[in-house]
Amino acid sequence: MSRSSGRPPVGLVVPAVVLAGLLHVGARRVGPVPALGPFLDPANGVWGVTGTAELPDEQREMMPGLEGEVRVVYDDRRVPHIYASSVADAYRAQGWVVARDRLFQLELQARATAGSLTELVGAAALEADRGARWLALADAAEREWVAMAERPDLSGPLNAYAQGVSAYLTTLGPADRPLEYHLLGAEPAPWEPQHSLYLLKRMGWTLSFATDERRRAAAAALVGREAAEALFPIEAPIQEPIVPYEGTRYTGVVIPPPGPPDPDAALSALAWATLGAPLERFRDGDGPVLGSNNWAVGPDRSATGTAILAGDPHLGLTLPSIWYEVHLVVPGELDVYGVALVGMPGVVIGFNRDVAWTFTNTPADAVDVYREQLDDDEAPRRYMLDGAWRELELRVEEYRDPRGTLLATDTLYRTHRGPVQRSGGVATSIRWTVLEQQEGGQGEIEALTRIGPARSVEEWLAATSSWFAPIQNGLVADRAGRIGIRSAGFYPVRPDSAAGIWVQDGTTSRSDWVGRVEIQRVPTAVDPEQGFLASANQQPVDPEAEPTYLGTDWPSPWRAMTINGLLRSRTAHSPGDLAAYQTWPTSARAEHFVPAFLEAAGAAGREGGQALAAAAAHLASWDLRYDRDNLGPVLFEAAMDELGDRLWDELEDEEGEPVALPGTAVAWALLGQPGSPWWDDRDTEAVETRDRILAACLEAAWQRLLDEVGEPGPAWRWGDHRTARILHLLGIPAFSRTDLSIQGGPGLLNPSSGAGTHGASWRMVVELGEEVRARGVYPGGQSGNPLSPDYADRIPLWVEGQLAELRFPAPEGSLEGRGLVRSRLTVRPGGGS
Repeated sequence: MSRSSGRPPVGLVVPAVVLAGLLHVGARRVGPVPALGPFLDPANGVWGVTGTAELPDEQREMMPGLEGEVRVVYDDRRVPHIYASSVADAYRAQGWVVARDRLFQLELQARATAGSLTELVGAAALEADRGARWLALADAAEREWVAMAERPDLSGPLNAYAQGVSAYLTTLGPADRPLEYHLLGAEPAPWEPQHSLYLLKRMGWTLSFATDERRRAAAAALVGREAAEALFPIEAPIQEPIVPYEGTRYTGVVIPPPGPPDPDAALSALAWATLGAPLERFRDGDGPVLGSNNWAVGPDRSATGTAILAGDPHLGLTLPSIWYEVHLVVPGELDVYGVALVGMPGVVIGFNRDVAWTFTNTPADAVDVYREQLDDDEAPRRYMLDGAWRELELRVEEYRDPRGTLLATDTLYRTHRGPVQRSGGVATSIRWTVLEQQEGGQGEIEALTRIGPARSVEEWLAATSSWFAPIQNGLVADRAGRIGIRSAGFYPVRPDSAAGIWVQDGTTSRSDWVGRVEIQRVPTAVDPEQGFLASANQQPVDPEAEPTYLGTDWPSPWRAMTINGLLRSRTAHSPGDLAAYQTWPTSARAEHFVPAFLEAAGAAGREGGQALAAAAAHLASWDLRYDRDNLGPVLFEAAMDELGDRLWDELEDEEGEPVALPGTAVAWALLGQPGSPWWDDRDTEAVETRDRILAACLEAAWQRLLDEVGEPGPAWRWGDHRTARILHLLGIPAFSRTDLSIQGGPGLLNPSSGAGTHGASWRMVVELGEEVRARGVYPGGQSGNPLSPDYADRIPLWVEGQLAELRFPAPEGSLEGRGLVRSRLTVRPGGGS
């Protein structure tokens, strides 16, 4: 599997047109079509996938390099419980079982990072590969892998995992290949240990490349820098911090009127557009669709008198899922259960006998852009730095299809900061924490291998002190009743403590980072007086308590306000309560905006007309819940869409398309400025104020729904308007699950964002009593085989917001006694080298 690096980044799911071309369904062919004979060969063809859909009752295998016998017991949910005599053997077996269930996913993820998808699926993936190679995530992973050679404590787990994957590959016959390989006419590629690092880099891109900087720059190019900085503020206008401070605090931000366009900001906007900043990750301006929640209560807030932890990271929803459930047992060293990233040894989110943990993303400022001066527009070789020319790093990249035919060639450039992009005579480079060389090894691997055996909150927090990128809010609870959280990772320090929110001058080293925020100043809280902790991607610390610049990309804190409100509302919470909160149907966002719409409709009085009166009556009857059968959310969301279009018309391009949408927390702040010129609709001769615009939005939403859906009734049912879509990695409709009616929505704890393709990727609740009790679910199944009963078996529970018992056997034979064993695998040392 070749590694490489190309232009702006792209998503992991391969476009459906790839498969259409392969099967001659689309208008053009985009990849090789296997000859019909081998494809349907009774002995070695596609029929083989039926034979691997179910696990054998008993299986014995040999694995070279194994130190001792490993026993794997699959429970009734197809979760492997791996019993080994060494940690390395446990990771070897983990690699083996993951490869058996998710082999195609392993390869696709690595190729997406390396920029070698064209070698698997053909020319349809060319632009995706160019983006991956430009960003050079794989190159960064390879550099870290070389540095890890001197740290066997870090490289050892990746080597062991890779040995397990490779051992499984040796058992594959032609008929055993996953279905996708048959469709593509391809053979599985080898798996290398550094491919685990590829996965970490890919997650870094997913979680930390999107920032407010492109939106702010695009806005300033239209309305001036002062207005743009207020519309996309460094500090959240509603403070509901992770580190407890004063509860909810409204900052009273004042938004100045639109000003003249800023030409320098236009350059910044061009730079970000050139870099392909993933603006599409934002919905309605409320921040990344990739949100997450977690919370924990201590004994004083717990109905059981013990600490209880809950977490649900929100990521892209795919089949198979990015997660794989596993239990690893090494007597005296490791006994950990949870979910692993497919391609990564160990457990990322989970629990052991003493500690439970989970993560949410911290959307800190991890990327800066620099305008560079090159010596030649067409074929540059040098860039200017501190009055002298410095050599660019050049790399020639070739892209080939499955037959080896050359599809394209790129010459890529890099400064000491990072990748360079050129467009329209403008050259820019980026510096990004995910591409930085980490001192002393690989921080995330070190943290992930140390958290599994942790026995207390203190040990767990110490283990995560090496975490580098992407920055994460790690929440932990232990059996002693303690709870803690840290927003861990590399926070860059800019010159003069400046914020990196505009394109920097690349011709001087004075623009470069000067260090990182010391760990003593990284947001951390342990055992707060309030008795609970919660994070939902909000600003981690109130700037009144800690002014250190950490970032600017803080989503509107509606989810944080909802969960903190729930946790404050009761003196004691049960595990069932915490599980129910994960799909809680109320919205702080609706609580803040509905009164404003109703007040505006009331101010209009008789002049508003019958349509506005009917809309206001319908909205007033809504209980502000987003239950699936509720008829109120459809009108409110339609009114909020109208508000975004009318309120921010100054931020539209010449074609009338919005270049940037401020968060709804900013729109809420503007409610306190009813005469602001932002309320004026530029398309009318009248000068509108707040109430007139709000009333017009509500009336227009009502009329649009009547035209498109009809009178209020079953067709207004929220569950039919907000659905989840879980797509197969190749976008194959028959292997996807779509139109899933869920209880969720914008700004809710179950956000269901990104056109339904993003949401809670894993829900877990752990009670840390005398015995650990845990429940969880992810939207998918353990097997990557679409014909397997375990391919999507967890989805019905996930849709209903329910959790399954997570089997956490202490003695090895306890599952047998409960009749919960489904399959057994024994792996012994031996076999080929």
